[in-house]
Formats: sequence, structure tokens, C-alpha cells
Amino acid sequence: MDIQQSMHRILKAESEAILSIPYSDSYEKAVEAIIERVHRRGGKLVTSGMGKAGQIAMNIATTFSSTGTPAVNLHPSEAQHGDLGVLQPNDIVLLISNSGKTREIIELVELLHGLYADIPTIVITGAPDSPLANLADMTLLTAPAPEVCPLGLTPTTSTTMMTVIGDVLVVNVMERIGFTTADYAKRHHGGYLGHAARKAENNSTRQ
Repeated sequence: MDIQQSMHRILKAESEAILSIPYSDSYEKAVEAIIERVHRRGGKLVTSGMGKAGQIAMNIATTFSSTGTPAVNLHPSEAQHGDLGVLQPNDIVLLISNSGKTREIIELVELLHGLYADIPTIVITGAPDSPLANLADMTLLTAPAPEVCPLGLTPTTSTTMMTVIGDVLVVNVMERIGFTTADYAKRHHGGYLGHAARKAENNSTRQ
């Protein structure tokens, strides 16, 4: 198989996986919970994951922050060495683990509930009956699709689906809070995106 054929195969497999992500009312609950905790109570979104999932969690946090929803990423291991102190009573937590068995993430749930018992947790996972899913207040499932990695091991398809689920949450929260180009420009000053946001804002004020 040449590179072009391989590329088409990978794109087809990951596209089909994305389209197979199941919808549940947990999405509505998760969006409402983020708005309630962050925009009404003044808390923040705290994301966490281990390994590749941790990198996705960090990306989701930064995307939320730039679109009007304050968010931080908490490394699950560092949480056990004092970083858990970033949590506040009105926060909400988004945890990512494809297996739903990641030890550090499960321990993090126990730790955060020991600090603030009523902090709600949103979980993105591929395992509906996993320990983490059973601990969650809201579970957002990926589709049961194999990794496109030739070994079937490296997080590839699963991480694509997790990223897309994060985008679904971000976009829906943006729409619910009425986030505007002007709001974006205030939070993203540098680079091309900052320039584009300010240009769009200026054009809208002239109309």
C-alpha cells in the first residue's frame, strides 16, 4: 500500500469513527453544568488526563479559556504533590481516559472529592462500564473503533474522537453564552488569530 492509499484508509477510518460517536443527554447536562459552575457561580473548568489524553485535556482547557470559559489543566500526578490546591468549590472537572482505568485519574477523583465532595465530574472515555465512568456525573463516550495504528495500540483514532468531543463542548458553550468576535479579540491579542479577530470586530462596528 502506498502513502496515498494509506492516507485515504486512515482518513476514512477516523471519519467513520467520528460520525459513530454516540449522542446522549450527558452532552446537554455537561454543557449546562459548565455554564452553571463557571459562568453563574464564578468557578472554572479543570481538565485532566494522563499521557496522550493529558495533552488533549490541556488543549481543551486552552481552547475553553480563549473562548470565554476560564479553564486550567491539572496534571494528575502533580495533583498528588500539592497542585490539587488549584481546585475551588465552584469548579467543574473534565477527565479523559480511553480505558477508563487510568490509575492516576481514578485516584484524582477520590482526591478531589475528598477536598470538595460536590464538585461535578465530566468524563470522556471509550469504556462505558469502566471504574472511571462509574464515578462520573456525566459520561461522554467515544465510538468503539480500532486504532488506525498498525499495532492497534498507539492512541490515534481514540484521541481524534476525544478531541472532537472537546470541540463539541467548547462550541456549544460558546453558543450558549453568546461569545462574540469582540470577546475573542480581548482574549487573543497576538498572532494571526488576534489580528483576524480585531479586523472582524472593526468591520462589524463600521456596519
